Amino acid sequence: MNKDQFSAILAILVPPIIERITKNSNIDEDKAISLFYQSKLYQELSDEESKLWHYGPMTLYTMYQDELLTGFYEYPEEA
Repeated sequence: MNKDQFSAILAILVPPIIERITKNSNIDEDKAISLFYQSKLYQELSDEESKLWHYGPMTLYTMYQDELLTGFYEYPEEA
């Protein structure tokens, strides 16, 4: 996958995650974006080799919530 294709995938995955954070945390969009981009999850998601982009926005949001609550997250088991 080239860099443009990967950027396009991130552009599809990230907005629904930000929307969930905004809705469920009662914070504004700018704050949600800032918090998500500072997370370990986003750092790993933005590395194509992590393969986190294979997961959907809801799974990634759950992983983000786990990181917030516990300081870490686990990769979900694949079916």
